[in-house]
Amino acid sequence: MSSTGLSRQSLAFLALLPVLLTLRRLYQHHSGARRTRKVAKIDERVLVLGASSGIGRSIANLYAARGARVCVVGRRQDKITEVVEECRTRGTTSSRILGVTADFADVEDMVKLRGQLETEWQGVDTVVVAAGVSALQPLMAVAGVESHSGGASFTPPQASAESIQKAVDISAAATRGNYVGPLVSAITFIPLLTTTSAAPSILLISSLAALIPAPTRTLYASTKAASLVLYQALSIEHPRIAFTFFTPSTVEGDFRASAVDSGPVREKNPNTHGLKREEVARRCVRAVDVGEKTVFMPNLMRFGHFLYWVWPAFVEWRARKKYNFSA
Repeated sequence: MSSTGLSRQSLAFLALLPVLLTLRRLYQHHSGARRTRKVAKIDERVLVLGASSGIGRSIANLYAARGARVCVVGRRQDKITEVVEECRTRGTTSSRILGVTADFADVEDMVKLRGQLETEWQGVDTVVVAAGVSALQPLMAVAGVESHSGGASFTPPQASAESIQKAVDISAAATRGNYVGPLVSAITFIPLLTTTSAAPSILLISSLAALIPAPTRTLYASTKAASLVLYQALSIEHPRIAFTFFTPSTVEGDFRASAVDSGPVREKNPNTHGLKREEVARRCVRAVDVGEKTVFMPNLMRFGHFLYWVWPAFVEWRARKKYNFSA
């Protein structure tokens, strides 16, 4: 071991990493050129699930601005109407923008949406899975149990049956929004993508929390990690589809206000310190264009993911500090 606590093998890998990343970028540039030859930007048929707000809304506007056909989907009719009008003002004719009120975790809604895309567009080229829900409390707090002295004691001393059931119910809501929805979407649209597009692509908006665990994000991180691994496995099972997994750190916006556990926001104000939605959306679209597999934003977090496996204590300390957490 070196004086930093890293093994020689780890240091050697870090030294080679810039070379590997450069080779990867060259390959992706070539892959991106191939996709635009197969599917012109103005001919691309883009489905955005979770387009009523946040990153999904910004992505929908970007695709509309470059002339793609865009179908925006969300649960709130008023918000979907707003996004449709935004997309149409970007220069795309109104007939190229579809607005659908639907829940991506509802099987009937998704099957109906698939039929509409078959009728209106005769298929789809790009599916963006941007919908999801947040959860902000430590797991024991969800069950109404407060820990003290580094987890040495608890108030109350045990979780009641009612409080355990409450935690189960909240976890079911997180699972529905962050795992069941992506699962239903994948099953519904993978065959349509594969058979109707010359260059099918799926973008999953995940989270850095799915790869680097954080306190207070127990339910959020675990359900986002589940859908990430689901799609990673699907990318092996369906090699004809180009999968992109996008894992940003904290992003600006009001995503946390609708947390399924009604927890407080513990980190610094996301609207001041978070990534900008428009920048995240542009990075997402570029990643799909060039066929990137896994995208970290900021890119430095790629090293943070690696560092977690070679120096977990440091990463865990940083996570506790970011979320102002002490047991």
